Amino acid sequence: MRLVFLGPPGVGKGTQAEILAQREGIPAISTGQILREAAQSEALGPSLRRIMEGGGLVPDEVMVRIIEERLGRPDCRPGFILDGFPRTLGQAAELDRLLERLHLELDAVLLLDVDEERLVQRLVQRRVCSRCGANYHLTSRPPAQPGRCDRCGGELVQREDDREEVVRERFRTYRQKTLPLVEYYASRGLLRTVDGDQPIEAVGAAIEAALARRALPGAHRPEAGDGGPSPRQAAAGRG
Repeated sequence: MRLVFLGPPGVGKGTQAEILAQREGIPAISTGQILREAAQSEALGPSLRRIMEGGGLVPDEVMVRIIEERLGRPDCRPGFILDGFPRTLGQAAELDRLLERLHLELDAVLLLDVDEERLVQRLVQRRVCSRCGANYHLTSRPPAQPGRCDRCGGELVQREDDREEVVRERFRTYRQKTLPLVEYYASRGLLRTVDGDQPIEAVGAAIEAALARRALPGAHRPEAGDGGPSPRQAAAGRG
């Protein structure tokens, strides 16, 4: 199973990718995590940190090199889930060429759809432990003691890329650069849209149902209600 997860920042792609990856026994490849690791390196660190903290996109050539190295590892042979790549039409074209070289094809592209303003509030209320990295949310998953990690007692801080001004810049970038991928994959019959504004278990069940459709006759042709952007995505694209 070879999948791409699409959706705006904070929609829950990482959570759902990890759940599905564990069930299928394949790796969930989070480019966010890969980039955060690369941002600590001496070679790429300073330039990557400036881009990420400003809410921009990492250059395509850098992302493609990182992804190619990751897909070449043995654990990707049974399949993989890409979470956060591609993010531009240029990256999608590079991914197509990379998969062609590897004699592989995508099975489906899953789009998680949630209203933008709900996601902004979801992101700006996230907090992370400065000591152990545990994640919290001031509304849905608050710590027992305000400002302190339940696990280790470390100070909870807001990530630089979760500040509201940065979050809104991330959404602007998403609308401009990533939203065109919805039409790109819909035209190839790969897109499956899932309502992400549900409990985690319900979203997971909807993803399973969407993936089951790919095995039906004609699954590689756009289907009514499943082959293009939702009303929310279309409206965002005009914004």
